[in-house]
Amino acid sequence: MNYLLTGEQTLRTRFRLLHENDFETWLPIFKEEHTGKFLGMQPDLNPVEKCEKWFEKAFWRYKEGSSGMNVMIHKETDQFIGQCGLLIQTVNGLKRLEVGYSILPEFWKKGYAKEAAVRLRDIAFKRGYDKDFGNSLVSVIHKDNQGSINVALHNGMKLEAIYKDDNNPEPFLVYSITRDEWLALQNQ
Repeated sequence: MNYLLTGEQTLRTRFRLLHENDFETWLPIFKEEHTGKFLGMQPDLNPVEKCEKWFEKAFWRYKEGSSGMNVMIHKETDQFIGQCGLLIQTVNGLKRLEVGYSILPEFWKKGYAKEAAVRLRDIAFKRGYDKDFGNSLVSVIHKDNQGSINVALHNGMKLEAIYKDDNNPEPFLVYSITRDEWLALQNQ
């Protein structure tokens, strides 16, 4: 199953694949003090190395053909806003489908992450993608990333677990929403 949502849209953005020539546009996210940590990057890498790792993983996911992040392009201005997508992750030993989002710093606190997360959640449940992952979706968030925690809560998610792996020195929080919880939200 391919969970890549290229061509989808939110109210203000449209999704497309990441291209190699997006590197310089995406680099500023790794110049922010905490984003490398929030995105699970090794702390000893410089911003260019972090961006290179991001691109390597993105293109590996595309080649694998199952999931990945899409670039969010503003419909009116054609500005690169950030990236979002449905990602297959192994969390505490289980395969999970993650609602992922990362927004460039200049667009923080403007509702783009919430807009993308709600759209990804709704697509995943409407298409039944969650059924391959225990009828739920997750967002895996660094414990200090209050902005993303707020997005997950807005998306109807609740704290499910704490996740720690050998690649990251700090724990991440697993927020989740089940199909039944999503259906209840639709009826409100």
